[in-house]
Amino acid sequence: MTAKIALEAKQLSLAFGGLKAVSDFSLRVPERGLCGLIGPNGAGKTTIFNLLTGVYQPDHGEIWLGGTRLDGKKPSAIALAGLARTFQNIRLFGELSVIDNVRTACGVRARSGLVRSFLRTPLFLAEERAMIERSYDLLDVLGIAHRADEQAKSLPYGDQRRLEIARALATEPKVLLLDEPVAGMNTQEKHEMRSLIVSLRERFDVGILLIEHDMGLVMEICEEITVLDHGVTIASGNAAGIQENPAVIEAYLGAPEPDEPPSQGPT
Repeated sequence: MTAKIALEAKQLSLAFGGLKAVSDFSLRVPERGLCGLIGPNGAGKTTIFNLLTGVYQPDHGEIWLGGTRLDGKKPSAIALAGLARTFQNIRLFGELSVIDNVRTACGVRARSGLVRSFLRTPLFLAEERAMIERSYDLLDVLGIAHRADEQAKSLPYGDQRRLEIARALATEPKVLLLDEPVAGMNTQEKHEMRSLIVSLRERFDVGILLIEHDMGLVMEICEEITVLDHGVTIASGNAAGIQENPAVIEAYLGAPEPDEPPSQGPT
């Protein structure tokens, strides 16, 4: 049985002035799928994430999350629709506690408005208790519940990455976009993050699309991989096919030097 598609990009294009940043990009992430988006530096990977999450609006193309069209919507509306992301450069509320970083993200789904919060109505108080409980549960899953009361900026780098994922999950996404989740981690941290990413889709019933420069991680866990080069898709498929694709090899390693002409020797 064919898996239902959770996230679909159709022929997205974007130009900055005369520079074509993305050309006719298409992608599908199945429900509970684990997909990778790779390419050399400057290939356009983060631009794709910015298009999917409403930071940029495409010049052409469509973005669908289930039956909801996302292109043209603001980032806040896209988050509410069920698409969440982390960032290559971690963006936490550094002065807030770990638990408050996650609790703030839970507020995306809150039903009590400003008036109820000001009056501290029963609905507001019930939601507050539920958000705090959910926040602790997420921190526990990510392995950092013991740091709940610490300032986010004081966490070790690997735990900051975990906190950012917990905060994204707090919005109850249907699809989670991870931008270089193991960047800057040591071997042990990478191994732990690999296991965590694999477990998230089952635990939270979420599709995952990740950008990552660690090719070992991508090839191990991703069922479908899309390769970008200068904003153009040059390959897509499973890990085995991607590793053997000549266009991918050239994009990462460069075109081979042409063979030197044979020596003519003396005549």
